[in-house]
Amino acid sequence: MAADELSTVDALAQLSFLVHNTLERRAAEQELSMIQTRLLGVLRDREPTMNELAALLELDKSSITGLVDRAQRRGLVERHPSPTDRRAVLVRLTATGRELVTVAAARFAGDVTALLAGLSATDRAALTRVLSRVLVSHAAEQGIDLFPTA
Repeated sequence: MAADELSTVDALAQLSFLVHNTLERRAAEQELSMIQTRLLGVLRDREPTMNELAALLELDKSSITGLVDRAQRRGLVERHPSPTDRRAVLVRLTATGRELVTVAAARFAGDVTALLAGLSATDRAALTRVLSRVLVSHAAEQGIDLFPTA
């Protein structure tokens, strides 16, 4: 390891803190907690059932119910019956929720782009490939598909 390099563990930990703090700041601008931000991020590209939301967010069903209730009262999400399972309820963003997610995601993307500005295009592409493999592998181990669309 070069004198100006961190260990993999330290580098990932410090990067996660930096990204988390940046996301937390953007969430606060929208008066959202981090878990609310995660909820809206999940709903950006899918309409899961409440049980699927629990798995995706790694929360128990009662926590998901309260989280969705609060977001629904704020007009950010809505529930609707599943067309394939009468017992299941799907959750989706409202127009207001989608607008909020779009604005917040664009600002956060700008933050991350600025953070990576010192990397070459080749290095950014390599970073994306490696991180994608790690995240897709972890999600697959949990039985989660990261790429479904609503």
